[in-house]
Amino acid sequence: MTFAMRLPFTFFLCAAALFAQHSYSAADIEDGGRPYRANCTACHGPDGNALPKADLSRGKFRRTSTPEGTENELVTIIEKGIPGTAMVPIESINDFQAATIVAYLRTFADNPSRTSALAGDPPRGKALFDNKGGCLSCHRVNSAGSRLAPNLTLIGANRRTVELEHALVDPNAQANPQNRFVRLVTKDGSTVNGRLINIDTFSIQILDSDENLRSFARADLRESAILDKSAMPSYKDKLSAQEIADVVSYLASLR
Repeated sequence: MTFAMRLPFTFFLCAAALFAQHSYSAADIEDGGRPYRANCTACHGPDGNALPKADLSRGKFRRTSTPEGTENELVTIIEKGIPGTAMVPIESINDFQAATIVAYLRTFADNPSRTSALAGDPPRGKALFDNKGGCLSCHRVNSAGSRLAPNLTLIGANRRTVELEHALVDPNAQANPQNRFVRLVTKDGSTVNGRLINIDTFSIQILDSDENLRSFARADLRESAILDKSAMPSYKDKLSAQEIADVVSYLASLR
Protein backbone atom coordinates (compact mmCIF):
# COMPACT_ATOMS: atom_id res chain seq x y z
CA MET A 1 0.00 0.00 0.00
CA THR A 2 1.40 3.38 -0.95
CA PHE A 3 1.70 6.35 1.38
CA ALA A 4 -0.97 8.22 -0.57
CA MET A 5 -3.46 5.38 -0.03
CA ARG A 6 -2.97 5.55 3.77
CA LEU A 7 -3.77 9.28 3.96
CA PRO A 8 -7.18 10.07 5.52
CA PHE A 9 -9.95 11.23 3.23
CA THR A 10 -10.06 14.59 5.04
CA PHE A 11 -6.54 15.27 3.77
CA PHE A 12 -7.76 15.18 0.18
CA LEU A 13 -10.72 17.45 1.02
CA CYS A 14 -8.36 19.99 2.58
CA ALA A 15 -5.92 19.72 -0.34
CA ALA A 16 -8.72 20.23 -2.84
CA ALA A 17 -9.95 23.27 -0.91
CA LEU A 18 -6.48 24.80 -0.82
CA PHE A 19 -6.02 24.07 -4.53
CA ALA A 20 -9.33 25.73 -5.37
CA GLN A 21 -8.42 28.82 -3.33
CA HIS A 22 -4.93 29.25 -4.76
CA SER A 23 -4.08 32.69 -6.03
CA TYR A 24 -1.59 33.09 -8.81
CA SER A 25 1.22 35.59 -9.13
CA ALA A 26 2.17 37.33 -12.37
CA ALA A 27 5.09 34.90 -12.64
CA ASP A 28 2.73 31.91 -12.24
CA ILE A 29 0.48 33.28 -14.97
CA GLU A 30 3.44 33.81 -17.31
CA ASP A 31 4.55 30.25 -16.52
CA GLY A 32 1.08 29.12 -17.61
CA GLY A 33 1.44 31.06 -20.84
CA ARG A 34 4.48 29.05 -21.90
CA PRO A 35 2.79 25.59 -22.01
CA TYR A 36 -0.31 27.23 -23.52
CA ARG A 37 1.78 28.64 -26.37
CA ALA A 38 3.66 25.35 -26.76
CA ASN A 39 0.62 23.06 -26.74
CA CYS A 40 -2.54 25.03 -27.48
CA THR A 41 -1.94 27.84 -29.97
CA ALA A 42 -1.81 25.51 -32.99
CA CYS A 43 -5.57 24.98 -32.61
CA HIS A 44 -6.84 27.77 -30.34
CA GLY A 45 -4.51 30.55 -31.54
CA PRO A 46 -2.50 32.89 -29.30
CA ASP A 47 -5.66 34.85 -28.37
CA GLY A 48 -7.73 31.71 -27.75
CA ASN A 49 -10.33 32.67 -30.36
CA ALA A 50 -9.26 30.66 -33.41
CA LEU A 51 -12.03 28.04 -32.97
CA PRO A 52 -15.55 29.56 -32.98
CA LYS A 53 -17.00 26.58 -31.08
CA ALA A 54 -14.19 26.61 -28.52
CA ASP A 55 -13.51 30.31 -28.03
CA LEU A 56 -11.35 30.66 -24.91
CA SER A 57 -10.99 34.43 -25.13
CA ARG A 58 -14.23 35.30 -23.35
CA GLY A 59 -13.73 33.25 -20.20
CA LYS A 60 -16.75 31.07 -21.05
CA PHE A 61 -16.50 27.31 -21.54
CA ARG A 62 -18.94 24.74 -22.96
CA ARG A 63 -17.80 21.57 -21.19
CA THR A 64 -18.05 22.77 -17.59
CA SER A 65 -20.86 22.87 -15.01
CA THR A 66 -21.08 26.67 -15.29
CA PRO A 67 -20.06 28.95 -18.19
CA GLU A 68 -17.00 30.15 -16.25
CA GLY A 69 -16.00 26.65 -15.15
CA THR A 70 -14.22 25.74 -11.94
CA GLU A 71 -10.46 25.48 -11.75
CA ASN A 72 -10.65 21.73 -11.12
CA GLU A 73 -12.92 21.19 -14.14
CA LEU A 74 -10.61 23.07 -16.47
CA VAL A 75 -7.51 21.37 -15.06
CA THR A 76 -9.16 18.00 -15.73
CA ILE A 77 -9.93 18.95 -19.34
CA ILE A 78 -6.34 20.09 -19.87
CA GLU A 79 -4.88 16.93 -18.36
CA LYS A 80 -7.33 14.38 -19.77
CA GLY A 81 -8.64 16.04 -22.94
CA ILE A 82 -12.18 15.56 -24.23
CA PRO A 83 -12.78 12.07 -25.70
CA GLY A 84 -14.19 12.04 -29.20
CA THR A 85 -12.94 15.55 -29.98
CA ALA A 86 -9.73 17.15 -31.22
CA MET A 87 -8.99 18.22 -27.64
CA VAL A 88 -6.20 15.85 -26.66
CA PRO A 89 -4.67 15.64 -23.17
CA ILE A 90 -1.46 17.39 -22.20
CA GLU A 91 0.20 14.49 -20.46
CA SER A 92 3.54 16.03 -19.53
CA ILE A 93 2.31 18.49 -16.88
CA ASN A 94 1.25 18.24 -13.24
CA ASP A 95 -1.83 19.68 -11.54
CA PHE A 96 -0.20 22.98 -10.60
CA GLN A 97 1.17 23.52 -14.10
CA ALA A 98 -2.28 22.84 -15.56
CA ALA A 99 -3.75 25.29 -13.06
CA THR A 100 -1.35 28.02 -14.20
CA ILE A 101 -2.64 27.48 -17.75
CA VAL A 102 -6.15 28.06 -16.37
CA ALA A 103 -4.92 31.22 -14.64
CA TYR A 104 -3.42 32.36 -17.95
CA LEU A 105 -6.71 31.66 -19.76
CA ARG A 106 -8.58 33.76 -17.18
CA THR A 107 -6.52 36.77 -18.24
CA PHE A 108 -8.00 36.57 -21.75
CA ALA A 109 -11.37 37.83 -20.54
CA ASP A 110 -9.75 40.45 -18.29
CA ASN A 111 -7.50 41.70 -21.11
CA PRO A 112 -9.16 41.74 -24.54
CA SER A 113 -6.99 40.84 -27.50
CA ARG A 114 -6.53 44.50 -28.42
CA THR A 115 -6.41 47.62 -26.27
CA SER A 116 -6.70 49.83 -29.35
CA ALA A 117 -9.88 50.04 -31.41
CA LEU A 118 -7.88 50.99 -34.50
CA ALA A 119 -7.64 48.42 -37.28
CA GLY A 120 -4.07 47.76 -38.35
CA ASP A 121 -2.69 47.24 -41.83
CA PRO A 122 0.04 44.53 -42.03
CA PRO A 123 1.84 45.89 -45.15
CA ARG A 124 2.04 49.37 -43.59
CA GLY A 125 3.17 47.75 -40.36
CA LYS A 126 5.96 45.88 -42.13
CA ALA A 127 7.19 49.10 -43.72
CA LEU A 128 7.24 50.77 -40.30
CA PHE A 129 8.95 47.77 -38.72
CA ASP A 130 11.65 47.70 -41.39
CA ASN A 131 12.25 51.44 -41.66
CA LYS A 132 10.93 54.06 -39.22
CA GLY A 133 10.86 51.67 -36.26
CA GLY A 134 14.37 50.42 -36.91
CA CYS A 135 13.33 47.04 -35.52
CA LEU A 136 15.61 44.95 -37.75
CA SER A 137 18.64 46.51 -36.07
CA CYS A 138 17.94 44.17 -33.13
CA HIS A 139 15.28 41.66 -34.21
CA ARG A 140 15.23 39.11 -36.98
CA VAL A 141 12.37 38.03 -39.24
CA ASN A 142 13.14 35.06 -41.47
CA SER A 143 16.57 35.81 -42.97
CA ALA A 144 16.52 39.59 -42.43
CA GLY A 145 17.72 41.51 -39.41
CA SER A 146 19.90 41.09 -36.35
CA ARG A 147 20.20 38.36 -33.72
CA LEU A 148 20.67 40.71 -30.77
CA ALA A 149 17.01 40.50 -29.71
CA PRO A 150 14.45 37.66 -29.97
CA ASN A 151 13.68 36.21 -33.39
CA LEU A 152 10.17 37.34 -34.38
CA THR A 153 9.62 35.05 -37.37
CA LEU A 154 6.79 33.18 -35.60
CA ILE A 155 5.84 35.77 -32.97
CA GLY A 156 2.23 35.97 -34.17
CA ALA A 157 1.71 32.30 -33.36
CA ASN A 158 3.13 32.67 -29.87
CA ARG A 159 1.99 36.01 -28.52
CA ARG A 160 -1.42 37.59 -28.09
CA THR A 161 -2.00 40.84 -29.92
CA VAL A 162 -2.50 42.63 -26.59
CA GLU A 163 0.92 41.37 -25.51
CA LEU A 164 2.48 42.62 -28.73
CA GLU A 165 0.88 46.01 -28.25
CA HIS A 166 2.04 46.25 -24.63
CA ALA A 167 5.57 45.24 -25.65
CA LEU A 168 5.70 48.16 -28.08
CA VAL A 169 4.47 50.84 -25.67
CA ASP A 170 5.85 49.52 -22.36
CA PRO A 171 8.60 46.96 -22.98
CA ASN A 172 9.78 46.99 -19.35
CA ALA A 173 6.40 45.77 -18.09
CA GLN A 174 6.77 42.28 -19.53
CA ALA A 175 10.44 41.70 -20.31
CA ASN A 176 10.95 37.93 -20.42
CA PRO A 177 13.81 36.47 -18.36
CA GLN A 178 15.21 34.70 -21.42
CA ASN A 179 15.63 38.08 -23.14
CA ARG A 180 17.75 39.67 -20.43
CA PHE A 181 20.78 41.82 -21.14
CA VAL A 182 23.85 41.95 -18.91
CA ARG A 183 26.69 44.34 -18.20
CA LEU A 184 30.09 42.77 -17.56
CA VAL A 185 33.23 44.50 -16.32
CA THR A 186 36.47 42.57 -16.71
CA LYS A 187 39.41 42.82 -14.31
CA ASP A 188 41.23 45.14 -16.74
CA GLY A 189 38.27 47.56 -16.61
CA SER A 190 36.71 46.76 -19.99
CA THR A 191 32.90 46.91 -20.10
CA VAL A 192 30.89 44.60 -22.31
CA ASN A 193 27.11 44.63 -22.71
CA GLY A 194 25.17 41.87 -24.42
CA ARG A 195 22.23 39.54 -24.46
CA LEU A 196 22.56 36.78 -21.88
CA ILE A 197 22.79 33.36 -23.51
CA ASN A 198 23.84 31.17 -20.60
CA ILE A 199 25.13 31.53 -17.05
CA ASP A 200 26.46 28.95 -14.61
CA THR A 201 28.73 28.78 -11.57
CA PHE A 202 31.92 29.30 -13.52
CA SER A 203 31.12 31.20 -16.72
CA ILE A 204 28.80 33.58 -18.57
CA GLN A 205 28.04 33.47 -22.29
CA ILE A 206 26.62 36.50 -24.08
CA LEU A 207 25.89 37.75 -27.58
CA ASP A 208 27.62 41.13 -27.78
CA SER A 209 26.55 44.19 -29.78
CA ASP A 210 28.47 42.94 -32.82
CA GLU A 211 26.59 39.60 -32.66
CA ASN A 212 29.69 37.77 -31.47
CA LEU A 213 29.14 34.88 -29.08
CA ARG A 214 31.53 35.46 -26.20
CA SER A 215 32.30 33.46 -23.08
CA PHE A 216 33.73 34.90 -19.87
CA ALA A 217 35.09 33.03 -16.87
CA ARG A 218 33.44 34.53 -13.79
CA ALA A 219 36.84 34.54 -12.08
CA ASP A 220 38.01 37.05 -14.72
CA LEU A 221 35.20 39.51 -14.06
CA ARG A 222 35.30 42.43 -11.66
CA GLU A 223 31.52 42.69 -11.74
CA SER A 224 28.48 41.40 -13.58
CA ALA A 225 24.91 42.64 -13.49
CA ILE A 226 21.67 41.71 -15.17
CA LEU A 227 20.11 44.91 -16.51
CA ASP A 228 16.72 45.50 -14.95
CA LYS A 229 15.34 47.40 -17.93
CA SER A 230 14.60 46.10 -21.39
CA ALA A 231 17.02 47.11 -24.13
CA MET A 232 14.00 47.78 -26.33
CA PRO A 233 12.78 51.41 -26.41
CA SER A 234 9.15 52.36 -25.93
CA TYR A 235 7.37 53.36 -29.13
CA LYS A 236 4.56 55.12 -27.26
CA ASP A 237 5.89 58.54 -28.26
CA LYS A 238 7.79 57.43 -31.37
CA LEU A 239 4.83 56.09 -33.35
CA SER A 240 1.25 57.29 -33.64
CA ALA A 241 -1.64 55.14 -32.40
CA GLN A 242 -2.40 54.13 -35.99
CA GLU A 243 1.22 53.24 -36.66
CA ILE A 244 1.34 51.08 -33.52
CA ALA A 245 -1.84 49.32 -34.67
CA ASP A 246 -0.21 48.70 -38.05
CA VAL A 247 2.96 47.24 -36.52
CA VAL A 248 0.91 45.02 -34.19
CA SER A 249 -1.11 43.71 -37.13
CA TYR A 250 2.12 42.93 -39.00
CA LEU A 251 3.63 41.10 -36.02
CA ALA A 252 0.40 39.17 -35.49
CA SER A 253 0.62 38.00 -39.12
CA LEU A 254 4.03 36.37 -38.54
CA ARG A 255 3.10 32.72 -38.06
